[in-house]
Amino acid sequence: MRTGLAYTSARILIFAVALALLDLAGARGVLLLALAFLISALVSYVLLSKQREAMAGALNRRLRKATGRLAGKAAEFRERLEEGAAAEDDEDAGQPEGTEQAVR
Repeated sequence: MRTGLAYTSARILIFAVALALLDLAGARGVLLLALAFLISALVSYVLLSKQREAMAGALNRRLRKATGRLAGKAAEFRERLEEGAAAEDDEDAGQPEGTEQAVR
């Protein structure tokens, strides 16, 4: 989370600097915002590559950890479903032909 906050703060700071410089240069309105977004995106792409990679690594670690927990829960759920299906099959196997129970 700290890496994401640092990266986002740096992006906002770069945008603010680009906005101020373009305002001093005389850009106004939509042109000012469009140029500030474009310039800040290009500058942050170059200057913040290490922070971006660190943030992506942290997100990947969190995602792997979460999917590992979910995989365990999914396997447990699948096992319970199979046990229930096997129990139903055993119940149905004990019934004589043509005397199936009505669906509950």
